[in-house]
Amino acid sequence: MPGGRLTQQERQQIALGLADGLAYAEIARSLDRPTSTITREVMRNGGPTAYRADLAHRATEQRAHRRRQAAPRDAKAPAQADGRDSEAVREYEEAFTTVLMGAGTPRMMARVLACLYITDSGSLTAAELVQHLQVSPASISKAITFLEGQGLVRRERDERRRERYVVDNDVWYQAMVAGARSLGQVIETARQGVGILGSGTPAATRLENIARFLDFVNESTTRAAEQARDILYVKPETPSDATS
Repeated sequence: MPGGRLTQQERQQIALGLADGLAYAEIARSLDRPTSTITREVMRNGGPTAYRADLAHRATEQRAHRRRQAAPRDAKAPAQADGRDSEAVREYEEAFTTVLMGAGTPRMMARVLACLYITDSGSLTAAELVQHLQVSPASISKAITFLEGQGLVRRERDERRRERYVVDNDVWYQAMVAGARSLGQVIETARQGVGILGSGTPAATRLENIARFLDFVNESTTRAAEQARDILYVKPETPSDATS
């Protein structure tokens, strides 16, 4: 499977595939590339409806030029203090951001969430996020407000009274429960429509079927989240655990 950056010709094929309504996986197979490469390429360059091959190629060249200017000459990406490959971490953070965007999270919110999740502490201040993502404090504030509203981030004060933004083990469970509550409102509203439109009419039957389907999915999802909640707190095995 070929590596390296996408060529302009490959980007043109991506644009043609999107215009034909092909899935990312189909486009990836035709180019012998990983699906994640195509997903990341499209999502960081306007999304499936706004992707333009020439603009994407130009934007990639500009980003590469900025990175070359920022990096010391003849220097490889140094390992981080924890021994991780900083370039590999950066690429993973970018891939994680792309996946979150593909799941419907706006770009800046996805960048903040990915940044928080890949830190061992799961906690950063606004200043740390601004420095890492190279964006304005206002962008961070807006992203945190959105993520907090979704139950994906919480705020706390550290010993220096600084506000920190935190992702912990329970946020995905809480987000799923919040999503279930929102879905419950859809179910209730659909059933209200049955009485208004007249039981047995095509429109009322459609709404009743929607309500029954969502009710089943909602109940199953909530039950599964409750049953699986403890998985979020499983600690990784240490080498001594594995050998004992």
